[in-house]
Amino acid sequence: MSTEPTIRTDIDAFIGIITIDNPSKLNALDIPTLEALETALDDMEHNPAVHTIVVTGAGERAFVAGGDIKDLDSRQGLSHYQEFAEVIHRVFRRFELCDKPTIGAINGLALGGGVELLLCLDIRLVADTAKLAVPEINLGLFPGAGGSQRLIRQIPLCRAKEMMFLGEQISAQEAVDLGLCNRVVSAADLLEETLSLAKRIASKSAITLKLLKRSLNHGIEMPLGASLQYEQAMIGLVLDSEDAHEGCTAFLEKRKPEFKGK
Repeated sequence: MSTEPTIRTDIDAFIGIITIDNPSKLNALDIPTLEALETALDDMEHNPAVHTIVVTGAGERAFVAGGDIKDLDSRQGLSHYQEFAEVIHRVFRRFELCDKPTIGAINGLALGGGVELLLCLDIRLVADTAKLAVPEINLGLFPGAGGSQRLIRQIPLCRAKEMMFLGEQISAQEAVDLGLCNRVVSAADLLEETLSLAKRIASKSAITLKLLKRSLNHGIEMPLGASLQYEQAMIGLVLDSEDAHEGCTAFLEKRKPEFKGK
């Protein structure tokens, strides 16, 4: 298990970059790394200079190659539930519900917890050299950091079952074809293209993005009737913002809007 946090953060032009930085272990997740990841996200989410958050892995081999298997093997069910599982579920849910848009730059292997993390990110760009899998079945386990539940909600059920029952790796293009990732990017251009996308999103109204993301995240868990009422309330809040009226005025005046997140 890591003795020091292995998370690196950078902020550039309204973009916060969180890098899981332990390439010698293929950026595997253990409790200190997860807790540092949570701290980094909290800092980014509460920093007004950050409008969009990018998550990636260090090195060329892996985004996140899962959890620390030696640590997992050392635990019984109750200790796992109370310690590692409690932390990883909390941290991944924080990413899923983060008010700011999140983008994954999947730079290499995404296995087990790596796939479970990307399932919590809003947009996923994947390097053409990357491979993805939920291989837990090969260890006599199944995806238990939210993967078994999020995967069946994001790709066709029969394909999700196939991935989890076999535990085999799929290519970057297969991940896109499934709807697991947005698009394949050359490995050499992955970070540049991800940052370009992040900057385009960051140019939009921060307050509108926040309320839109809440509408999407909470609405998808509601029956349609309730979600439409929730949407109605959210758009009402948006229309109370300065940004909404700036956007409409800029359109009428044929100029670029100057959003201030208010």
